[in-house]
Amino acid sequence: MILINLLPHREAARKRRREVFFATLGVAALIGGLICGAVYSWYLAQIESQRGKNTFLKSEITRLDGQIKDIATLQAEIASLRARQNAVEDLQGNRNLPVYLLSELVKQLPDGVYINSMKQDNQTVLITGVAQSNERVSELLRNFSNNSPWLTKPELVEITAGTVTLSQRDQRRVSNFSMRVGLKRASDPKAAGSALAASAASASSKP
Repeated sequence: MILINLLPHREAARKRRREVFFATLGVAALIGGLICGAVYSWYLAQIESQRGKNTFLKSEITRLDGQIKDIATLQAEIASLRARQNAVEDLQGNRNLPVYLLSELVKQLPDGVYINSMKQDNQTVLITGVAQSNERVSELLRNFSNNSPWLTKPELVEITAGTVTLSQRDQRRVSNFSMRVGLKRASDPKAAGSALAASAASASSKP
């Protein structure tokens, strides 16, 4: 007996293939969605982690900025204290400068030179006096320049000829002079060292 299939089998086969195709497409779309969701979640986690790190870095930078400002303030206070300390040391060291000046004048004045007046302006002293001759004035300049640890850069301002009346019959020619000389600060290590050396030499020369 011969059986003949009169049903539309080709259309059924096409329908089955279409259903398999759409099922496969749906599965692929689902898998793709899951993968995209996983990747998106991973990126979100990375972004949140980086944001946390950025927030931590910002807080640390802010804290360090505060510490830097504190250090700058401390450095300014230290510099101010050092300036005050130096000013106090200068005042303490320079209060004896008039004594040093008078002592040096006594030591360095050659015979025949007399001081009439002195005027100090900061570290410069203007000296006016009378000398028996120009040579005595030159000797005084050399003494100030070479032999004194406290006096420096002597400069002759003016020298004029004059006369001094000792009696009615005795008049002598003299040289009236004025000069400037620098006075070293006591805080100058060279001046202090030279003064100590000179003091030690004078002490050792005494019997």
